[in-house]
Amino acid sequence: MNSGGVDFTFFLMMGAIFAIFYGLVIRPQKKQQREREEFLKTAAKGDEVVTQGGIHGRVSAVVDDVLEIEVARVRGEKVKIRISLNKVDKLTKAGKANSTDKGEES
Repeated sequence: MNSGGVDFTFFLMMGAIFAIFYGLVIRPQKKQQREREEFLKTAAKGDEVVTQGGIHGRVSAVVDDVLEIEVARVRGEKVKIRISLNKVDKLTKAGKANSTDKGEES
């Protein structure tokens, strides 16, 4: 019988709950995030992208973690913007229907 002491089973249960939470939620989410980052790093010229701000465009150049995307043509001139790779919400490879979404589940 404990008289004012800390019950060891409380810490054991809290540890078990954390282990279950880690195994079911945190670890799979980190794996999915890692796979997404690796997929986005394969962005190449001609791929279709949608930014987190909702801008649709086609990749015209890739330099490190910066994409230059063509978003429109005005009087025959291409309108291009530069965005950070981590602001890409969806990437569709050129000639394929394979894409990645922030909200997509595997």
